[in-house]
Amino acid sequence: MRVSLQDGKCRNCKGQWEIIEADDATMTVTCLNCGDSSVVEIDAFGDGGMDYWPAFVAEQGDAT
Repeated sequence: MRVSLQDGKCRNCKGQWEIIEADDATMTVTCLNCGDSSVVEIDAFGDGGMDYWPAFVAEQGDAT
């Protein structure tokens, strides 16, 4: 799942992040431009943890 550039960007190159993993407290994001990865809290994108985290978790549930 890609993160909107309005909500968050790579700290190194300002590229777009993609969420690649999530657990109960964190999400792992990787930059589509430079490949840098970071672990962020589930509310890191100013959504109070209500948009990206549940959507990513639901998407993963559909894939199994």
